[in-house]
Amino acid sequence: MFSSECFRLSNASGRRDRHDIVAEILERARGGAIKTHIMYKAKLSYSQLEEYTALLVEKGFLQKHAILKHKRTQDIFKTSEQGEEFVRGYRTLGL
Repeated sequence: MFSSECFRLSNASGRRDRHDIVAEILERARGGAIKTHIMYKAKLSYSQLEEYTALLVEKGFLQKHAILKHKRTQDIFKTSEQGEEFVRGYRTLGL
């Protein structure tokens, strides 16, 4: 079934904070994922996803790889070791 962690909300208003969203993106990209999969699994809008992936790639938490699939180039995002450390630390703190 679903873990309660997936649906945990950070504050009384029922909104996730930026750290929750970052951790969710990094968890979804662990094995490598396309933007669409990350967007749906992390429950983000396209504009939110664009903002977060650009920032996480820039800061070294996500790696962006281009692959050729069905004669088209497709970007795959994968959590870096630095991103893995963030997720481990964040989940250990139980935030």
